[in-house]
Amino acid sequence: MMEIDELDIDIMRSLNNNARKSFRDIAKELQVSLTTVSNRVKAMERAGVIQGYMPMIDATKLGYDIMAVIGIKVIHGKIVDTEKDLAKGPGVFAVFDSTGEWDAIVMARFKSRTELNSFVKNVLDHENVDRTYTQVVLNITKDEKRVLV
Repeated sequence: MMEIDELDIDIMRSLNNNARKSFRDIAKELQVSLTTVSNRVKAMERAGVIQGYMPMIDATKLGYDIMAVIGIKVIHGKIVDTEKDLAKGPGVFAVFDSTGEWDAIVMARFKSRTELNSFVKNVLDHENVDRTYTQVVLNITKDEKRVLV
């Protein structure tokens, strides 16, 4: 595991605010050399601390107005394979192992109730799925996609 210090955290915070910010601008902001920022970012990328850069997209502006949290009860011993299959589903953006009554939690976005209905019925048709429990998200208070440093 890579040792992260305050400068690394400051660099990640700066990238969180704007991942397109130049290393030169970050160096100026943090009052360190361009080489220091470049070397630190490359080291964090190599160590897998920074795994990539992507735009933050508002899914509702693309028509995905329905978000669902779906609990999945999986037939014993088939959780990993089932989760891999479910992760390929349209609109799925997260799949988690979980404790408690549900073996897996799937989070997905849909453009309509019809899409959600079809997705849930397809999940129930999966040979390793015993049952599901679906909750529709009404409002989102916080949905942070950036690393919290």
